[in-house]
Amino acid sequence: SLPAKLINGGIAGLIGVTCVFPIDLAKTRLQNQQNGQRMYTSMSDCLIKTIRSEGYFGMYRGAAVNLTLVTPEKAIKLAANDFFRHQLSKDGQKLTLLKEMLAGCGAGTCQVIVTTPMEMLKIQLQDAGRIAAQRKILAAQGQLSAQGGAQPSVEAAAAPRPTATQLTRDLLRSRGIAGLYKGLGATLLRDVPFSVVYFPLFANLNQLGRPASEEKSPFYVSFLAGCVAGSAAAVAVNPCDVVKTRLQSLQRGVNEDTYSGFLDCARKILRHEGPSAFLKGAYCRALVIAPLFGIAQVVYFLGIAEALLGLLQDPQA
Repeated sequence: SLPAKLINGGIAGLIGVTCVFPIDLAKTRLQNQQNGQRMYTSMSDCLIKTIRSEGYFGMYRGAAVNLTLVTPEKAIKLAANDFFRHQLSKDGQKLTLLKEMLAGCGAGTCQVIVTTPMEMLKIQLQDAGRIAAQRKILAAQGQLSAQGGAQPSVEAAAAPRPTATQLTRDLLRSRGIAGLYKGLGATLLRDVPFSVVYFPLFANLNQLGRPASEEKSPFYVSFLAGCVAGSAAAVAVNPCDVVKTRLQSLQRGVNEDTYSGFLDCARKILRHEGPSAFLKGAYCRALVIAPLFGIAQVVYFLGIAEALLGLLQDPQA
């Protein structure tokens, strides 16, 4: 049933985001830093520096936004894919690869209603620590230069950290609802191809491990199929994710490029940072998406929501 699908998607999203959010934060910061202003050399370096400067919970900056909105996002994505697959198989024939890709395309298109504002707010919160650290280093270097190499006596004041509520209010006041949907085109260019790759790949991998005598694949098959399909799709669309992250970042570090749109951003990245820049954070994204979708598919196929709804409908059970 649709309510069960929505609940399963929500549960999976909450568990998955809680597990992998620090890696997602590292991905955002690695993707946003530009040549000449590099704060971090790798995912582990980013996480270590984040803990040192912002504490353990600094790794979860922006997690509240994700945890709030990931339930409707995952619910829409999983339920929409199921809906489109059902509509495309009404003739009773097995879904072709093309129809599976069309179902994934529909799911990816539907989910951006929630994904775009969620990513917009999350990126500002995740990247705030990188911007603050960079400005602090530059301020300290300026003091050293002014004092002829002497150790600066006063540390630069920390900039106030934005909150999701404050960011939402400011964006709505200054730009209207369109402010929350900045980067919508880039989000579509990332999420639609992702779903086109992910859902057919998952369905076919999951089918390979299904015993002939059983309706569902075993627990571990669904998990592994979700991990492999998620990682492959994540790496495939990483260039669009880099562009989307840059476009949605409202604050820039010192001497960092600004962008007017998707093509302008892609051209500047290619010109100033080279083709390899489009793979920034790719392994982080794969590490985020693999368990996220592995967990999602396990929860979805175990039918946790169906069991919960059954208990609510039959308290005596």
